[in-house]
Amino acid sequence: MFNESLARRAFLGRTSQGLGAYALASMLEQSVAQSATPEKQVDRWPGAIRKLHVPQKAKRVIFLCMAGGSSHLETFDHKPKLAEMDGQPMPDSYTKGQPIAQLQGKQLKCMAPQHPFQKCGQSGIEMASIFPHLADVADEMCIIRSLKTEAINHDPAHTFMNTGTSISGRPSMGSWLLYGLGAEADNLPGFVVMTSVGGGQNQPIAARQWHSGFLQSRFQGVQFHSQGDPVLYVKNPPGISAEQQREAVNAVQQLNSIRNETVDDPEIATRISQYELAFRMQTSVPQLMDFSGESKETLESYGTKGADGTYASNCLLARRLAERGVRFIQLYHRGWDHHGGIKNASAGTAKLCDQGTAALIKDLKQRDMLKDTLIIWASEFGRTPMAQGSGRDHHIKGYSMWMAGGGVKGGMTYGATDELGYNAVEDVVSVHDMHATMLHLLGIDHERMTVRFQGRDFRLTDVHGKVQDRILA
Repeated sequence: MFNESLARRAFLGRTSQGLGAYALASMLEQSVAQSATPEKQVDRWPGAIRKLHVPQKAKRVIFLCMAGGSSHLETFDHKPKLAEMDGQPMPDSYTKGQPIAQLQGKQLKCMAPQHPFQKCGQSGIEMASIFPHLADVADEMCIIRSLKTEAINHDPAHTFMNTGTSISGRPSMGSWLLYGLGAEADNLPGFVVMTSVGGGQNQPIAARQWHSGFLQSRFQGVQFHSQGDPVLYVKNPPGISAEQQREAVNAVQQLNSIRNETVDDPEIATRISQYELAFRMQTSVPQLMDFSGESKETLESYGTKGADGTYASNCLLARRLAERGVRFIQLYHRGWDHHGGIKNASAGTAKLCDQGTAALIKDLKQRDMLKDTLIIWASEFGRTPMAQGSGRDHHIKGYSMWMAGGGVKGGMTYGATDELGYNAVEDVVSVHDMHATMLHLLGIDHERMTVRFQGRDFRLTDVHGKVQDRILA
């Protein structure tokens, strides 16, 4: 068990900062930098876990969040029986007393899968034809067809996926990972978030989805923008040179150090390192965003011409971040909310995500990085077998996700939903189980990484979670 004392004054001090300070407050990773003054050092954050609990298979995570709720029935879960029952009433045995979102109280009719499925790779695993590029890397993928969650609306479902609870204010999984392992990057945050849109309703994503909660602000995710200024409030104003900025940072560091000697507040030491990291990011971030060193073949493989804000571009940035030691990289594509027109919309959204994702897997493998990079593809929930006009409603009882790399068996499926794709019925995997398995692959026993807060020991998996051993390589 690991304890972290958070004083009331530290919490109040953190939450009372102005916008610019708050932006800088999220910019810290494992490598807590040397202070601006030679005589004052800030300890490098080594991670709370000094000795890994289990053998580590993955060093980093790239989490691909298909925000909006992608339909398993149009992507990774083939249901011929549902096709046979197209237009017929959904049997009451499935839906009676079950949580339903917008279809509550309405006539429930089966809706056939809207795309044909095909066997892919040497393994012959099935996925929808709207993923021609993912089909090429099917043997690297472990498709889990029995995921279930607890929150049926978007925002609490994202919160549950990210934090293990639908209650706001808890640390996100990326923050937990940074707390436990630290980061490897010296000039970049250890937890980076990027977003993209297209293909459906642009489902909003709140910044608290990557917040550090009751952990120190050093563990918070930083949102990068792939257009314009990559990180807000880092670039110097016009007329301010690097030397002048260095002097300003030095002065602020000295004042913060004096204050810290008086109150011994952990957030002040965090702030010292945050300003230092922000200063160093002025050089490292432009280099990160400069794609001129990437080959024409690489750009074409991802389907991007540069940092253009697309999901494909963000996938390439994810590889570049992984190369530079970023521990947790989270990409949100906000285009999978298909309450209507799901046939064309799912095909259109898949086209935006398919090539970049497959290229990321191939690129990491070619660089010998896939073996220690865990890729996770998941939505906050799935979609109903019942029609909502020409679309599908929110669904939590059974849907699909997949993992690749980082100690996961490739070319396999795990778990199953029933013949209509409503309930997960075989080798059921909860979000807590997914978190437990992710942490296990990173060398962490999810039951042993805890933080005491307000008199209780908290962990990412709460009192739940079971490692899914059968998907491990």
